[in-house]
Formats: sequence, structure tokens, C-alpha cells
Amino acid sequence: MSSARKKHFIEELKRIYSKAIADAHQAESRAATASVEIQKEARRKEDTKGATEAGRLAVGHRRRRQRANRELETLIAFAAAGVRDFRRQDAVGLGAFVDVSVESVDGREERTLFVLPVGAGNELAGPGGDGFVHVVTPASPVGKALLGARVGDVVEVVIDGKDKEWELLDLG
Repeated sequence: MSSARKKHFIEELKRIYSKAIADAHQAESRAATASVEIQKEARRKEDTKGATEAGRLAVGHRRRRQRANRELETLIAFAAAGVRDFRRQDAVGLGAFVDVSVESVDGREERTLFVLPVGAGNELAGPGGDGFVHVVTPASPVGKALLGARVGDVVEVVIDGKDKEWELLDLG
């Protein structure tokens, strides 16, 4: 797949991270404000329990925002270093588009995966809604199985405790 299409998908993932960061920031602010308001209105020790819970919620949203920030920074650095084009005979590595055939309940289905350092589990729409790719990372079960594999290889992936065979059909 062309570098321009890879850049499109990376930009889409950046937008997803930016939205997640903004959403977590808003939720963090609301929870922190609620904690302060509850604390002000508390008259008894039992009343402060809600403030404590809201404060913990704010901390959780802050951690979610910070994690998304770190992952976005990782993605930006990866993209800035240049996304490699893969040839069909290459081994799967970071930045590769991988077409696979996967065992499913209904037989086999084909999927296109994008191997990135972050963003596992995200589904990204192609330009103008032209197709979808699923992001996998080297840390994910699918990413671990695919790294280093080549077109024609069949890798075994354990998902939810079940072994499935994934055949590499194409690489780009």
C-alpha cells in the first residue's frame, strides 16, 4: 500500500487520540469540580465519601489522558521517522500493511491489518470510506504472531483462549 494511504491512516489514528485526550480532559475537569463542590457542601464525615470518589475518578481520567498523550507522542515520532514501504517478499515489521485470511465461524474472512507501535484494536476508515484497516501492535497477540512472518506463512494466534490460524496473503 502506498505511503500516502499509510499517512492517511496514521492521521486518522492521531485524530482518535486527540479526541480521547480531549474527552479525558473534560471528564477529569468535571470530576475534579464535582469533588470540590461535594467537599464544600459536606457536613458530615460520610458526606466526604462522594468527594473522595469523585477525586479518584478525576485521577483515573488524568491517567487515561496521560496514557493517550504518551501513545500519541509515540505515533508522531514513528511517523516523523518515516513509514517504510514493504515489498511482498519482506518480513512483517512496524509500518506494514498485512492482508490476512482468518478462520471464523462462517469459514474464512480477509482482513487488512496495520502494524503500528500504538493503537491496538482501533479500526480506521480509508480515504473516502474506502475500506478499513485494523491496528495491531507488536505487544498484541496478533502482532507478536505476525512480526517476522512472510507472505504465505500461516501463524497461530491465541485469542480468548482459542487457537486460530491466520494466513498472510499480502504485504505492503
